Amino acid sequence: MQHHLNTMNQIRFQSGTILPREFYAGNDVTRIARDMLGKVLCSSIEDHQTSGVIVETEAYCGRNDKACHANNGLRTERTEVMYGPPGHSYVYLCYGIHHLFNVVTNRKDIADAVLIRAIEPIEGIGQMIERRGRGSAGDPVLTNGPGKLTQALGITVADNRTDLCGERIWIEDRSFEIPETEIGTGLRIGVDYAGKDADRPWRYYMKRSSWVSC
Repeated sequence: MQHHLNTMNQIRFQSGTILPREFYAGNDVTRIARDMLGKVLCSSIEDHQTSGVIVETEAYCGRNDKACHANNGLRTERTEVMYGPPGHSYVYLCYGIHHLFNVVTNRKDIADAVLIRAIEPIEGIGQMIERRGRGSAGDPVLTNGPGKLTQALGITVADNRTDLCGERIWIEDRSFEIPETEIGTGLRIGVDYAGKDADRPWRYYMKRSSWVSC
């Protein structure tokens, strides 16, 4: 990320536009995962609005990707949301502890999703600290991981299937563009079970951000 204070001022004081459903409807989940960097993930939960700049994502494709929960047409009660319309949340529990927030992409009956791995807080930081029970303003431990950011934003599995064009959880474009040269790529985290598919460089992150998970 660029200089911290300049970045926060640039994003904080610009009015945002909620991403339209068309943004999520593209058929290239890796492109969408890259394009989400620099967008602002927002929540309005229990009368508290919190938000943060997306600095790290992972792409998952429902076809020929063993790291994806819905690989090659697998449909279960948990994955059914991935086959629904784009622009909805897929929130699941990892290790029985962490609530992981994903964005459903592509189109109905085509199961792709983007995992949001890390954000840099910009609004409601005091509430984030209270929810996390640790960390402080400027401390990456507050939201530098997929389970950390959901806790900070108040997102749980109860928010599975939430319409991201609504008023509870949404993603904004605040005209903060990330040059391709500032985007790093790497292997997805925790998918060793996926064999050769674990070697896909489908994790995207902002190179100069200290809020990236690893």
